[in-house]
Amino acid sequence: MNSNQIRNTFLSYFESKSHFIEHSAPIVVKNDPTLMFTNAGMNQFKDIFLGNSPEKHLRVANTQKCLRVSGKHNDLEEVGHDSYHHTMFEMLGNWSFGDYFKKEAIDWAWELLTDVYGIEKDDLYVTVFGGDKMDGLDADNEAKDFWKNHIAEDRILFGSKKDNFWEMGDTGPCGPCSEIHVDIRPAEEKKTTPGHELINKDHPLVIEIWNLVFIQYNRTANGNLNPLKAKHVDTGMGFERLCMVLQGKKSNYDTDVFQPYIQKLCEITGKTYGDNQQADIAMRVISDHLRAVAFAIADGELPSNNKAGYVIRRILRRAVRYGYTFLDIRDPFVNQLVPILAEQLGPSFPELTAQQDIITRVINEEESTFLKTLAMGIQKFENHIQAHPNEKIIDGEFSFELFDTYGFPIDLTQLMAREKGLGVDMKGFEKGMKKQKERSRVAAVIATDDWVELQPGSSETVFLGYKNLQAQVKPIKYRRVTSKGKTFYQLVLDKTPFYAESGGQVGDRGTLESEGITLQVTDTQKENNLSIHLLNKIPDQWPSSFIATVDADKRKLTENNHSATHLLHAALRKVLGTHVQQKGSLVNEERLRFDFSHFARVTPEEIAQIENIVNERIRSNIEQQEHLDMSMDQAREMGAMALFGEKYGDKVRVISFDQEYSTELCGGTHVGATGQIGLFKIISEGAIAAGIRRIEAITGKLAEDFVDDKIGTLNQAREILKNPKDIIKAIEQLQNENDKLNKQLQEAQKSQARNLVDELAKKAVLINGINFIAVKLSVSGDLAKDLAFELKKQVNDLFAVIAHLHEGKPGITIIISENLTKNKGLHAGNIIRELAKEIQGGGGGQPHFATAGGKNPDGLEKVITKAKNYL
Repeated sequence: MNSNQIRNTFLSYFESKSHFIEHSAPIVVKNDPTLMFTNAGMNQFKDIFLGNSPEKHLRVANTQKCLRVSGKHNDLEEVGHDSYHHTMFEMLGNWSFGDYFKKEAIDWAWELLTDVYGIEKDDLYVTVFGGDKMDGLDADNEAKDFWKNHIAEDRILFGSKKDNFWEMGDTGPCGPCSEIHVDIRPAEEKKTTPGHELINKDHPLVIEIWNLVFIQYNRTANGNLNPLKAKHVDTGMGFERLCMVLQGKKSNYDTDVFQPYIQKLCEITGKTYGDNQQADIAMRVISDHLRAVAFAIADGELPSNNKAGYVIRRILRRAVRYGYTFLDIRDPFVNQLVPILAEQLGPSFPELTAQQDIITRVINEEESTFLKTLAMGIQKFENHIQAHPNEKIIDGEFSFELFDTYGFPIDLTQLMAREKGLGVDMKGFEKGMKKQKERSRVAAVIATDDWVELQPGSSETVFLGYKNLQAQVKPIKYRRVTSKGKTFYQLVLDKTPFYAESGGQVGDRGTLESEGITLQVTDTQKENNLSIHLLNKIPDQWPSSFIATVDADKRKLTENNHSATHLLHAALRKVLGTHVQQKGSLVNEERLRFDFSHFARVTPEEIAQIENIVNERIRSNIEQQEHLDMSMDQAREMGAMALFGEKYGDKVRVISFDQEYSTELCGGTHVGATGQIGLFKIISEGAIAAGIRRIEAITGKLAEDFVDDKIGTLNQAREILKNPKDIIKAIEQLQNENDKLNKQLQEAQKSQARNLVDELAKKAVLINGINFIAVKLSVSGDLAKDLAFELKKQVNDLFAVIAHLHEGKPGITIIISENLTKNKGLHAGNIIRELAKEIQGGGGGQPHFATAGGKNPDGLEKVITKAKNYL
């Protein structure tokens, strides 16, 4: 079976068992503050387990794209070094929400693996939970008894809480699990060492392939376990491992899941997979990381320096660095693998095919940028070696600076140091890493108490805010949260007029009032499917209900910007082309930000055209058309645009402003008619990644103020220029005059320099065969540079130090004859670093020429003295 057949067989099998086949959720998580990436198949069903959402189907199966690179699920450093760890992987899973339980889950898993896939029964082992005294739990003999119907009892092993008790987090749904392991070692090895001795011992050929989790408890913040009313099944099988077993391979990387990428890398590098261990590891790392990065970009997460984007950038840079170090690749190459990825996985994940061009361009630009960074890091390393010729161990702080500031990997620093016969102070480096991790850990610590139930009610809050900004509501539950030393409270209501942040639109603020109590709602957020109202304080005694009131002014301004975003999106597609797709947005009361796919700068003429179209639609006062509870098929028939990376339900909401002009899937709030927006004005446009542009715009009164300010500035300029008829022509004339005067000034300075050079050359003092000149002058840095190079032409064996002061800013310029840098070991860049300390500054340069700037003019005399003492 090839990998596509293996995947389809799994889904078809569970479809025959009355399971609904669910699409994979995006790999990037949007509305769960506890997760950055989807790291398990159950993530998209978390709300059902938590009781925040009702189940739409009692039985579900799917293949879920997952990413494990942070937190307790972090496989990054193992990737490529062994045969089965990955960053991005597919999780095949089946779920039961209060329907079937242990018996059916076990029976079907066994049937699929042995009868359908044909895995040898004698190669399989299973584990069950062996109990835990601390939690007061007995062994899961129920699961063991069901397994005994299929497998010999000596192949059923009891496991520890660590291996066989699954928990969502520190709190929440949990339960015992049963793992299925397979032994694919050669027969001779099996005779020598029984497979049961190698279960969960990290043997590469005795591996877990499927985990059946039986969710039957809820763990509270105090550690207690309470039985759940409804019991659930959550299973997860590693797709790549299953392919390895079924295709008779000894490594996931030898399957058709990864080999196409590895063979392409062999073609690019001229190397053969299997000839060199380091090169093989590099090819495996690159093949794995390609998938992680491509899926993230397809789901709308671009490489950046923040949060999820930083993780994606780090993964991609790790791939580039392995290619650079172990495959000798000096040009962008990862992007060349994207077409193979789209061909391989496109049928199952169509977003890869649809976004192939964007993925390729973004990866190519990131590679190009990082390769330049590597070059900078190498130059920085070389400069450090030259500045510290007697150093046998590279300073740990410097190594960490290379890593932290330039993204320069420590193993590359070690490799370069070894080539020069040097070591690296790893204790110093680790010290820097430890401090950085501690800063990140402290910043990320969030302490969350258990929910306190106030009155019975569904956790799924009814949203009233499309039509009402005020309503009578009941408090259902609350909890205390402490983050970064601050304590606040999260409150869930039975219904609410407050919009919870999602889809780019910020959350509402406002008040909750009841009988002399007024609570400020500082923000409204979504946690999974839960609408959470943030409060700085809570009442001593909770009333049974509140009057909830949204800040109407903030909401109105936010709605203006959100509706303007829809009008902008349509105008962009009209002016630039239908290739334009939304890649991100931010909508608040002050402005709108819109990221979109486009491969060129938006010209001023195009911006004017876009603004004209949007403002014309605003003046037309087009009424909003809202379509609720539509199926996705109906929405598509209407022409509604959906976003990659968003997870839509069975029923969707569609917002139109003239169906032929703007029709989008959207859960946000909008103006009743476009005339409310008033005025639309673009204030900036630029690139944020390859093929991704960003527009920022303002509306209404802020747009009017912006235009008024520009007109005011223009009028001021007109007055300064004495009210010319043609202000543009007047400015151009002023620029031409300025250019002419600058040229005259430069000529005068050069003339002054020529006169000064003769005087300075006479001041040369011969010391140990070196013509030494050290002077303090009131000249600019540019003039000091010209002087230095003119002196070098006139004076042989020159070592000149010019301390200069211009407009209150001190500086130093050093020039040294090339023969002295070779024969005498003089290095201008190293010397100037020492001298610059006297003016509280810094600088650097080449062995023959260097410059520095500083803050302390009083130190210039000391520079002269110190320079003399140097010789």
